[in-house]
Amino acid sequence: MVFENGNLAVRQIVKEDHDVLSKWLSDPRVLQFYEGRDQPFDRSKLEKEFISFGDEKTQGLVLYKGMKVGYIQFYQLDKKLKDQYEYVDEVVYGMDQFIGEVMYWNKGIGTLLVTSMVDYLFEVKCADRVVMDPQVRNERALRCYEKSGFRKVKLLPSHELHEGKFEDCWFMDIQRGK
Repeated sequence: MVFENGNLAVRQIVKEDHDVLSKWLSDPRVLQFYEGRDQPFDRSKLEKEFISFGDEKTQGLVLYKGMKVGYIQFYQLDKKLKDQYEYVDEVVYGMDQFIGEVMYWNKGIGTLLVTSMVDYLFEVKCADRVVMDPQVRNERALRCYEKSGFRKVKLLPSHELHEGKFEDCWFMDIQRGK
């Protein structure tokens, strides 16, 4: 188990999670903001990108009241990225997540997940900051992240190729103790 917080738990991804990840990553409602509706995942792509053991990122399955509801990954930023964002002498983690079970959207679970993961990264991984780069048009995610304490730092024009178009993203961060 990576961590537990009341009804929420995050554990490492295992191969047995393949079916639920495949379900989520072929749902157009999820893909609209994560990866793209033009990029559904087949078994090979899923195993390469989401069942990658030994990678420098930690990939977790999100459980809510014991139900599999989402995915989260976190990773320590390398020197190149830290230099790019001017976080030279800090421990900085990035994170990405989605709630894959759409019936669990708009119930506060995303906010609980994000705040719990940030607490984990600050307390266990000794992060000084946590960063994300959501698409500008993903208003639901932006509300969740701001409610969780993240601030918009900088607009990243044409930052992410999504469904054949380069999308603007917000670079967002939260600092320990703020």
